[in-house]
Amino acid sequence: MDFSNRTLLFILLGAGAIFILYTMVKDMIRKPKDAAHVPAPDAAKAPVDKSVLPLQLQAYERLVLLVERMNLQNMISRIFQPGLTVADMHVGLIQTIKAEFEHNIAQQIYVSPTAWEAVKTLKEQTITLVNQVASQLPPDATAMELNKQILEILMQAETSPSELTSQILNAEAKRLF
Repeated sequence: MDFSNRTLLFILLGAGAIFILYTMVKDMIRKPKDAAHVPAPDAAKAPVDKSVLPLQLQAYERLVLLVERMNLQNMISRIFQPGLTVADMHVGLIQTIKAEFEHNIAQQIYVSPTAWEAVKTLKEQTITLVNQVASQLPPDATAMELNKQILEILMQAETSPSELTSQILNAEAKRLF
C-alpha cells in the first residue's frame, strides 16, 4: 500500500486527536470514582482551595493563549517576512513553538494532567506537521511555499488540533466553577 507523506501526516494528527479525547474521557470517568474515596473537606482546607482557584483559572487562561500562539495560522502571520527561505521559516516556526511552550511550562502545576497532556500533544503535533511539510519542499523553496502547504493541510482537516486543545482547556476551566 502506498501512503503519501500527507496521508501519514493526517493519520498522525488523527491519532493525536483520538489520544487527547481518550485521556480526557478517561479522566472524566476516573474523577467521580476518586471523589468517592476523598474525605469531605474540612473548614481549614476551604480557604486554601479558594485561594488556588484564581491561580488555576489564570493557568487555563495562559494555556488557551499559548494554544492560540502555537496555532500555525497565527504563527505564520507573525513570523513570515518576504525573502525568507523555507529553512528560515522552518527554523523560525520550530523555535517559536518551543519558546512559547517553555515560557508556559510552569502552568502544568495548576491544571489537570489531561489538560497538560493535550497541550504537550499539540506542541508535538505542530512540530511534526512543520517538519513533515518542510522536508517535502526543495531547499531553494521560499517560505511562502512552506506556509501555503501548511495552511492547505490545516484547511483540509475537519478540526484543527489547536481548536480541539482549546475546547479541552475551556471545558476543564468551566468545571472549576
